[in-house]
Amino acid sequence: MTEDYAAKMALKADAALREYVSGHYQYREEAVLAALDELRARGQPAPEDAALRPGLEAGAAARRVEEAARLAEQPARPSPEGAAAAEPSGPALYSSALIILFSIFINPLVGGILLGLNLQRLRRWKPLVGLAVFAIGYFILSQLLLRWALLNYGPRTFTWLAPLLNLPAVLAYTFWFWPRYVGRQAFRSRSWLPPLLICLLLVLGASYLLKKQPAKVREQLEKLLIR
Repeated sequence: MTEDYAAKMALKADAALREYVSGHYQYREEAVLAALDELRARGQPAPEDAALRPGLEAGAAARRVEEAARLAEQPARPSPEGAAAAEPSGPALYSSALIILFSIFINPLVGGILLGLNLQRLRRWKPLVGLAVFAIGYFILSQLLLRWALLNYGPRTFTWLAPLLNLPAVLAYTFWFWPRYVGRQAFRSRSWLPPLLICLLLVLGASYLLKKQPAKVREQLEKLLIR
């Protein structure tokens, strides 16, 4: 930061100002020039003023050029405000891409749960109720349709019907719920690992319970198994 030599010299006594002039080789050119200006303002110009001033002004100008070149070579440091702006901000939410992937490869109900957690974090309670009604209702209808297809056309229908039934829910989450109730909200992305681990534990638990059932019951459940 450039020192305010004029204000500094205004507080000094006449004798101190004359020390700056007589010992000018010990001080910065700007300080000596400020001392000369202050003496002149007080009506006591230094006898050396005319002789010293040209050299002092040339030296001060050269120093300013040197300091400007040195500052230009230094890399710019981001301000605290800029550093804070570069960091992710906002609430921690599950991204729309993660919701789509879970809806397609696991189940639309899981994607609805992740989206519902976003709405809960944003305190969007009415949309959350609407999303819950849609996700649960869609899950029930899709399971009934898959069961009907299983009973009438066999397990092979799952290979194309199950992914196809996921598509409307994905479209609803992507083009209806997210734009209206999350929108361009700035957020920090939540990790995908915890929900994936929970889904895997549920699948493993369901498989374990299925194996523990009697053979006849297991056979019936396997026929009605959707996923």
